[in-house]
Amino acid sequence: MVFLMKNIFKITLFLIAVFWIGSTIAQDKKSILQLDKKKIEDEIQYSTKLLSETKKSKQASLNQLVLLKKQIRDREKLVQNMQEQVKAVEETINLDEEIISDLNADLKKLRDEYAQMVYFAYKNKNSHDKIMFIFASSDFNQAYKRLKYFQQYSDYRKTQTRLITQTKGELESTIQQLEKDKQEKMELLASLLAEKEKLDKEKTVKSKTVYKLNKKEKQLLATIKKNEKASKKLQKEIEKIIAEEIRLAAKKAGTKNTSSFALTPAEMKLSSDFEINKNKLPWPLERGIISETFGEHRHPVLKNVTTQNKGVDFLTDKGAAARVVFNGEVTRVMSIPGYNYVVMVRHGEFLTVYSNLASVSVQKGANIKTGQEIGVVHTDGKEMKTELHFEMWKGKTLLNPANWLSK
Repeated sequence: MVFLMKNIFKITLFLIAVFWIGSTIAQDKKSILQLDKKKIEDEIQYSTKLLSETKKSKQASLNQLVLLKKQIRDREKLVQNMQEQVKAVEETINLDEEIISDLNADLKKLRDEYAQMVYFAYKNKNSHDKIMFIFASSDFNQAYKRLKYFQQYSDYRKTQTRLITQTKGELESTIQQLEKDKQEKMELLASLLAEKEKLDKEKTVKSKTVYKLNKKEKQLLATIKKNEKASKKLQKEIEKIIAEEIRLAAKKAGTKNTSSFALTPAEMKLSSDFEINKNKLPWPLERGIISETFGEHRHPVLKNVTTQNKGVDFLTDKGAAARVVFNGEVTRVMSIPGYNYVVMVRHGEFLTVYSNLASVSVQKGANIKTGQEIGVVHTDGKEMKTELHFEMWKGKTLLNPANWLSK
């Protein structure tokens, strides 16, 4: 009987440990999912804010479509996140139910054993019999052992009572947690259903926007042609400035090599520091949404039409400031048709370009620090779009900013 009680006690402790470990793991997973959920919700809220600005324009625009696609992607992530949360809660519920079942079984065994003990004590309740049993011992050692038996038996009953109370308490606590988990699951499912409905509505709005844009094919083609012309002019000007900077650096260093920058020790250090921060550089805005990535892209509406982006475009708030991504020197401040004001900053052999600024707050030759504001991003009054075009170069080589900016 004592052996059985010890085993049950060990099993109960094991179940309590399993419950605690399982709850801790589930809580950690839940915390991570909730943190991700908060980030996604912030992104959706921000894109909704930008979208509400673009809707002030009476006509459907590619800008609206970009934001709608971003919103749908984020909403899909949110739905997936919530599905994972529901799954995590279901796993917790299953664990709760298993532990409740095992604790109930243990409690029954403990109560059955205790009932046998009470019955045994009742049958042998005569204290005279106990004393006679002790005095009937053949020697002192046997009398001592019989006395210790009665003492241990009394302690055993106390332990058994304590264990029953403890097991019952753990059982009640687990049942309460189970009810909380079930309630949480119901609330999550209700929220999940609401998010799916929002997602369906956003997809419907996106389809309508695409339909409206399809009717503006000539206008879209004209815009593409205009943007390509402006882009070529910007690239030609950037390449011209970089070639001139390389030539001046070579002249200063007394070398005829004009294929790359001739760097001073300070510039070499700056270049090295810049390269060490690959994938860690801050965005050129406090907050924004990537509207178009680097490279060739299929047009979101027109079939068999592709566009080429030499950098990354960011949609942001009206009045937002552009910020330099690393320490450097302002190489040029210029005006390019289609890109408004453009600022070039040199970081040793690296250069960053900030285009489509409405105003500029730095001058050529100024030394600036990471995160310093260089100007205000231009807002297109017709489309109600505030967009920054950002490029990166290493000497004469164009770089993909996605490989350098923090994710």
